[in-house]
Amino acid sequence: MEKILVVVDMQRDFVDGSLGTKEALGIVDNVVSKIEGFEGRIFATLDTHGPDYLETAEGKKLPVPHCIKDSDGWLLNEKVMYALSEKNYRTIEKGTFGSTKLAEEIGRAAAGGEVEIQLVGLCTDICVVSNALLLKAHFPEARISVDAACCAGVTPKTHEAALETMRMCQIDILGA
Repeated sequence: MEKILVVVDMQRDFVDGSLGTKEALGIVDNVVSKIEGFEGRIFATLDTHGPDYLETAEGKKLPVPHCIKDSDGWLLNEKVMYALSEKNYRTIEKGTFGSTKLAEEIGRAAAGGEVEIQLVGLCTDICVVSNALLLKAHFPEARISVDAACCAGVTPKTHEAALETMRMCQIDILGA
């Protein structure tokens, strides 16, 4: 069985930058511990936008420039980056909430065998839920879980709503 950890968008802009929250800051050490204790393959997603972000469909609905490629805010949080540097991991840039490329890469890593996937990161109610649901659709028989203690949403209320949505879609919620 191939074990996969997906670290979703633990980037500076989401932790303590333009879209950071105290809840996001509060999960950094939990995410670091999860990475350090994980035995298996790790994928880290990077929300990635260009300088034209404000002209995009997302930018028109969320007019806060963030995760502009190669900016300081696009980089992974320093503690998370250090933990990942001690592991074998791969980054996946994604231009939208969910990543079909992530699903394809996990499929290649599993090489047709059984896979168990756990997700952690930001934001529970946008990118974590989007990727969890995409992965559940791509791997319907896989055990897919989200560690709630290693996730934060835009608000605590929307974090809880996303966890409930994932539960309803047969994604296991840990640490809640």
